[in-house]
Amino acid sequence: MVFETLDWIVLVGYFAVLLGVAYWVIRQENKNTEDYFLAGRNMGWFVIGASIFASNIGSEHVVGLAGTGAAGNMPLAHYELHAWIVLLLGWLFLPFYMRSGVFTMPEFLEKRFDSRSRWFLSIFSILGYILTKVSVTIYAGGIVISNLLGLDFTTSALLTVLVTGLYTILGGMRAVVYTEAIQTVILIIGAFIITVLGLNAVGGWAELKLAAGSTHFNMWRPPSDPDFPWTGMVIGGTIVGIWYWCTDQYIVQRTLSAANIQVGRRGAIFGAYLKILPIFIFLVPGIIAYVLKEQGVLSYNKSDEVFPALVQYLLPTGLRGLVAAGLMAALMSSLASVFNSSSTLFTVDIFKKMYPNSSEKHLLRIGRIATIVVMIVGFLWIPFLEELSKGTLYQYLQSVQAYIAPPITAVFLLGILWKRTTSQGAISTLLLGVVLAALRIYAELATGGEGSGWMASLAKINFAHLAIYLFLIYVFVCVVVSLLTPAPTEESIRGLTFGTLTEEQKASAKNSYNIVDILASLALIAAVIGVMVYFTG
Repeated sequence: MVFETLDWIVLVGYFAVLLGVAYWVIRQENKNTEDYFLAGRNMGWFVIGASIFASNIGSEHVVGLAGTGAAGNMPLAHYELHAWIVLLLGWLFLPFYMRSGVFTMPEFLEKRFDSRSRWFLSIFSILGYILTKVSVTIYAGGIVISNLLGLDFTTSALLTVLVTGLYTILGGMRAVVYTEAIQTVILIIGAFIITVLGLNAVGGWAELKLAAGSTHFNMWRPPSDPDFPWTGMVIGGTIVGIWYWCTDQYIVQRTLSAANIQVGRRGAIFGAYLKILPIFIFLVPGIIAYVLKEQGVLSYNKSDEVFPALVQYLLPTGLRGLVAAGLMAALMSSLASVFNSSSTLFTVDIFKKMYPNSSEKHLLRIGRIATIVVMIVGFLWIPFLEELSKGTLYQYLQSVQAYIAPPITAVFLLGILWKRTTSQGAISTLLLGVVLAALRIYAELATGGEGSGWMASLAKINFAHLAIYLFLIYVFVCVVVSLLTPAPTEESIRGLTFGTLTEEQKASAKNSYNIVDILASLALIAAVIGVMVYFTG
């Protein structure tokens, strides 16, 4: 695609503002790990909500969700209606996290259970980030930038990594959240413009529905559907959603940077409202691309090229540069978040545990080095990612998450809701989770879902249904093992689970919200239900 002068001015202007803000933050310096990893715990609700949204809206949305819409895989939109699960973060989980004063989710598991659970989740999360979030985002960045700017894939991917890594390493969490607030605005404006122009190109919403057909507007498929059964999308998707939105360091770290529980909860509520937007600004443009391709107006070779193709063919000078900036904003914000979260996990949960007497200055240096290592390893995983993601990028990510989410969701839910959950129950569940996830992945690679035998049968189970089956197994194991092992003392888990809250903590929780917070949350749930009802084909 050929950028004209105005496009380049807009694009360069975006980077100038972004790097200017990053430079301003970097000059303030990070005095300690709380500054570097949690932005001093003084972020406001707007910045937190925007950061949650920008962290989530990465490659799987800009590249993958538009491709999903074009391919007619509308049931995957259920994952975009997880906005109501973000409310669970603010109302159920966050109060326990903030009362404990933790930096990370593994650190919370250690306080609730023991160090074994902390070590497991720390290592598991870092590996998961590298194999999914980091590599997927770099891969998508290479696709988007090479399509937009005409560079080769490797150069485009390196550019994405280096620019994002630079301000993340130097500025830490504060640089990440402030740049994400700007990137959220740019992203929404850019994606909204392409949606409006795309609808105009196909003749409006009514014409889009008519030309695309009911398949592209139906989120609901029968439970027997081999790919996207509604039972798996709703129930299995909820299990994955609780892991991602309520227990994953990548997202939760944003709310931990709040001054108090009320600010963190309001940030989560605001982020939940923003979370509804991707259906309309990413998935619908994918449907538009499908119609335009059928009409002979647009061409693309594979689904992951849909959104860049829309930018290339639809937008006039100037707007092309703005939307390109929005695409890059999404990729960079998501990548910056996972860089910062990975370095937080390694520094706080692994290095500091091994070297507890390390100075704050030394820990900051280790955090920066960890970011560089994650950047390199994530980049090197890309060739393997291309082989594994034979479907759409978005679908690849959801299927992988369906294997790794259930044990973590089970442990966190039981740990908070049931005070009888023991450390042995937790670690047994987490270790079993690795075994069963590895077994499923091996079965997929060995059989390709073809043939007979127990391995082929295992590989054929729908990934979303598998999340349900695995979750039930993990809950059963955790409960049984907990009942067979000594109960934790109430003093050791005071304030970390329901049933051990003091009267003072209950009163503080009640004072952390008002009628506005309640009404805003109820309105969001109504909006989610409304979208589900509308997209019934």
